[in-house]
Amino acid sequence: MAANNQGRQDDGHQAADAAANAKLRSNPADAGQASPVTNQRGTSGRGFASMSPERQREIASEGGKAAHEKGTAHQFSPEEARAAGRKGGQAAHVKGTAHEFNSEEARAAGRKGGLASHSGNPGGNKGGPHKVPER
Repeated sequence: MAANNQGRQDDGHQAADAAANAKLRSNPADAGQASPVTNQRGTSGRGFASMSPERQREIASEGGKAAHEKGTAHQFSPEEARAAGRKGGQAAHVKGTAHEFNSEEARAAGRKGGLASHSGNPGGNKGGPHKVPER
């Protein structure tokens, strides 16, 4: 079994699972489990899918941080970002969780968009002060 774990980092979770599985194999009745090869979730206790959602999130977060540090993380282009936002908005409307603007909010959003598009800044609104263009 040691040969199978070469190159892996043991974070304590695998050791605990291995100890529990060894106990199950020696006497399943002592562990209170029906099967000597399954854990509480009904799986073998191995692999990403058998981990708790919290542990999966931790691992995914570490991977994302590492990709950003290494410079290999995906950077959205403006077109990809627009497409993703559109897709998310459509999904939210289908689910009924999209924000419904009242008339005052819609006017404010339109005003802000108009100011950004007429500010002479090709990058649009970057959070700076807004100036009303002279006509």
